[in-house]
Amino acid sequence: MRILLPMPGNEALAADLARLGGHRLGRIETRRFPDGESYLRLLDDVAGLDVELVASLARPDADFLALIFAADAARDLGAASVGLIAPYLAYMRQDIRFKSGEAISSRSFARLLSSSFDRLLTIDPHLHRYPALDALYTMPAQALQAAPLLADWIAAEVTAPLLVGPDAESEQWVAAVAARAGAPHMVLQKVRHGDRNVAITMPDLSAWRGHQPVLVDDIASSGRTLIEAAQLLTGQGLPRPVCAVVHALFAEDAYAQLQAAASRIVSCDTVQHPSNAIPVASLLAAALR
Repeated sequence: MRILLPMPGNEALAADLARLGGHRLGRIETRRFPDGESYLRLLDDVAGLDVELVASLARPDADFLALIFAADAARDLGAASVGLIAPYLAYMRQDIRFKSGEAISSRSFARLLSSSFDRLLTIDPHLHRYPALDALYTMPAQALQAAPLLADWIAAEVTAPLLVGPDAESEQWVAAVAARAGAPHMVLQKVRHGDRNVAITMPDLSAWRGHQPVLVDDIASSGRTLIEAAQLLTGQGLPRPVCAVVHALFAEDAYAQLQAAASRIVSCDTVQHPSNAIPVASLLAAALR
């Protein structure tokens, strides 16, 4: 039997997963001691059960220790196995040593998680230089794709969409979303000069002025790519774009800036955010089955 244990902030997703899959839903108690250390208690008997900890890792530095404590407690209390459902998987971007002495944090994070869990289920991890999760993780790891969910939302909610990808690397992904949505697509050319400094070039789009541009991306972090692309689109006389992303991180004031340039912003609920409009529970529940 499987029991789902949500880490703080993941209760709604875990409840949906439990309902869709017919699994037990458990509870975890957490608090801070006066010195800042973490207290954690599993409020359900997990002996002999397959435990799935549900934890989006959008804030890994703040949440990681409690997650590991929960996994270790479940195993110590007799769980048959301990898995991790992480709709958003952190520490995937530093996949190479760009400067001498840098930590390749994607490898370090993978080793830490692999040592504590028996399996991993996630959605659209940022696989850039890694061909698949099993090139990084030593436990069984499955990556689901949210492209069909984005495509179905666009097809239902946007009239005459033109899908726009942020860079050449997104071509295959954007093409798949566009094909399912039955819409044309194009991709921009992007050069990144730093975490918050990108340069984008856009072709002449005058032939597409009868369409509604939809900017699609897997992760919105600093938001600079989406913000600049939205401004370039309106500068060519197109309507303010709809922005549809999988993971809505939106650091600092990125969301407010993008709101000023876009007509609407939607995201999957892999990360809790006001823009959430596309639920992923059905995708995860099907994989669990």
